[in-house]
Amino acid sequence: MKGSDQVPLLNHLKEYRSKLGINQTELGKLAGVSRQTISLIERGDYSPSVTLALKLAKICQTTVEDIFVYEEDES
Repeated sequence: MKGSDQVPLLNHLKEYRSKLGINQTELGKLAGVSRQTISLIERGDYSPSVTLALKLAKICQTTVEDIFVYEEDES
């Protein structure tokens, strides 16, 4: 469902999860979502809601801006 007008939301969630020493299932439980959702976010195939992004940042003890990076194509 990727449209040509969608802008990828890059992220560093996997790195932050690794720092916490937890797997996708554990992070999903902490955030109230499935392991599959965490996997999709880490791969960049799913952009989380603002609420979920804030939850993930809080769990990772960082800011949303440190985890998620919005990049526009300037071409």
